[in-house]
Amino acid sequence: MSNIENKLKSLNIKLPEPKAPVGAYVATKIVGKLLFISGQISIDENTKLITGKIGKDLNLEEGYKAAERCGLSIVAHVKNACEGNLERVKSCIKLTGYVNSTDDFKDQPKIINGASDIIAKIFESKGDHTRAAVSVNSLPLGVAVEVDAIFELS
Repeated sequence: MSNIENKLKSLNIKLPEPKAPVGAYVATKIVGKLLFISGQISIDENTKLITGKIGKDLNLEEGYKAAERCGLSIVAHVKNACEGNLERVKSCIKLTGYVNSTDDFKDQPKIINGASDIIAKIFESKGDHTRAAVSVNSLPLGVAVEVDAIFELS
């Protein structure tokens, strides 16, 4: 078992099944040593969409958890793209997080920390990344959060 797989086990993390795209795009794309992960929407452990606006329907903690679920979906897609070998990850380069929030909500970075923190827990220093946290008026299917990612592979 790889170091990262051991880390997942020690953190008691079960990755979700990577979802197939529902549009005219691919879930992952490898270009050279870069792995691009399409936006992953907030889906709970029971495969139910986490919907609503942060600041109205969901609070900060619920938004953080929604972003964390996006992060886990990203890792599931990384594992799938790397044919099960998470040790191929050299570095997480960037996350971009989109927060479906009210006009007056100003803590988007605290929401996207959910994705950033889970990536850092799983990949440790390889999980250090740059990031953007952006507020949006709406997201597909009314979800609360969407996060995409770029990784460097060995």
